[in-house]
Amino acid sequence: MNLSKEAQTWKERLEAEYDLSDSGAQVLLLTMCEAFDRLRKCQVAIKKDGQVVKDRFDQDKPHPLLSVERDARAQLMQALKQLNLDLEVTPHPGPGRPPGK
Repeated sequence: MNLSKEAQTWKERLEAEYDLSDSGAQVLLLTMCEAFDRLRKCQVAIKKDGQVVKDRFDQDKPHPLLSVERDARAQLMQALKQLNLDLEVTPHPGPGRPPGK
């Protein structure tokens, strides 16, 4: 496992805060961290190159890594959701779902 320092720190903090000791949670956590690293690498390249690049015919086109960035973000969010670590937009007091939902 070759995670960036940022992803490794995030993984360790999540393992310390939550019970993620079973093998399924470990696979999801690793997948999430790999997606996080992929997302960060895409963000760096897109920032460097711009969101629009020229193709071989000198025509503007979206940066090819935009779709990879989107997919990595979706994979990261899905893993968070499967680990029950997704954040609520409007927090409510106490555990579980808010009343009426």
